Amino acid sequence: MILDNSKVHHAKLLKEFLDKNSARFSLVFLPPYSPKMNIIEGLWGWMKDEVINNAFFSSVKEIRQAVQWFISWVNEIPEIVIDRLCVHM
Repeated sequence: MILDNSKVHHAKLLKEFLDKNSARFSLVFLPPYSPKMNIIEGLWGWMKDEVINNAFFSSVKEIRQAVQWFISWVNEIPEIVIDRLCVHM
């Protein structure tokens, strides 16, 4: 499994689980501060550009709806998503 270096991926609970299941899992950590190697970071940045930047939301419900719209939209255009997110690979 490939992970970024988020603190949650180094949590004590996870370490205990991995110690017990080391035969089943092997973790590979991306280098710290390497967003271009972590494709999901590109998706979060795209969502930020499309949904959050230069927008005012009067409630959490509006933010949730905008994020849900974005997720639904990218699910309808998988080829465009792959092209956009994998261009740097």
